[in-house]
Amino acid sequence: MPPNAQAGAQSISDSLIAAASAAADAGQSPTKLQEDSTGVLFECDVETTDGGLVKDITVLKKAEKRRLKLVWRNIIAFGYLHLAALYGAYLMVASAKWQTCILAYFLYVVSGLGITAGAHRLWAHRSYKAKWPLRVILVIFNTIAFQDAAYHWARDHRVHHKYSETDADPHNATRGFFFSHVGWLLCKKHPEVKAKGKGVDLSDLRADPILMFQKKYYMILMPIACFILPTVVPMYAWGESFMNAWFVATMFRWCFILNVTWLVNSAAHKFGGRPYDKFINPSENISVAILAFGEGWHNYHHVFPWDYKTAEFGKYSLNFTTAFIDFFAKIGWAYDLKTVSTDIIKKRVKRTGDGTHATWGWGDVDQPKEEIEDAVITHKKSE
Repeated sequence: MPPNAQAGAQSISDSLIAAASAAADAGQSPTKLQEDSTGVLFECDVETTDGGLVKDITVLKKAEKRRLKLVWRNIIAFGYLHLAALYGAYLMVASAKWQTCILAYFLYVVSGLGITAGAHRLWAHRSYKAKWPLRVILVIFNTIAFQDAAYHWARDHRVHHKYSETDADPHNATRGFFFSHVGWLLCKKHPEVKAKGKGVDLSDLRADPILMFQKKYYMILMPIACFILPTVVPMYAWGESFMNAWFVATMFRWCFILNVTWLVNSAAHKFGGRPYDKFINPSENISVAILAFGEGWHNYHHVFPWDYKTAEFGKYSLNFTTAFIDFFAKIGWAYDLKTVSTDIIKKRVKRTGDGTHATWGWGDVDQPKEEIEDAVITHKKSE
């Protein structure tokens, strides 16, 4: 059982709500911040024996009808990016060298891990701990991804989980697929996002010198890692043209990993089953899981966000990030990997699941009678 995962646990998590002064800066009391929450963030946030909240969160999920204030700088930038990526996709087939295509794929993988294993599972959720060599690797990978500094990414993601599908959620899925995918980046944030964000404790992130180094020098490191090196290396290493290097290894690759990440916010909040909690929108989406290295098992993740696997089952082919973390755990660079017991999962599935969860094993009440009758059992103990 996760720490404090019991009835009557402290409802205002010390690990989430900052000191009273921070709450005052947000213009809301800690009690108000907790009353508005629709999800748990860390294992010490839960109030029930199966990792949930005791209140009805469905009445809190909403999207205020408001006129969105567009940010034209972002609209123009993302418009160019997607047109450039389409041209890059054409060049991959028409003229780019195979080495450039391999580099683009390699950068997609490492930048993806910088988000999934780094900004997401390590820094946003603290689902495991990492020694400094692994944190350096993840910061480098994360900088290549260019999805904002990991410090800011983790901050927004904590708010997303704590106030999921409310106006405080940066990419509120109740506003529709397009908004949750990319639209939220094309307009100004809802005031509630900023207000609730000020009540999130980020002291653990500020205590990480590697993370703070990236934050301080991000506008220098990011252009080098995301744009300059991916363009220059193919040109000087194997004589690639500037056009192919820029549009394939840089623009197409960056656009692709961005959209894969955004699919977790959009498609995985709309399409798929909800075997763990039918009252929330996040879903189990195998397509997103494949593209995002295991981040598509989203119904489970929003129910148990402190699980380092972000999923119940552990097939590496559908959760490459878990394989990555497990490898570094074997060599001692990753440690204190948190997961959820089968008993806790079973209780939650029975209480809030939509009935699509697979059987637990032999003797499950949902196991088909014919399966039991037709099973071959060898080496029976003699009566």
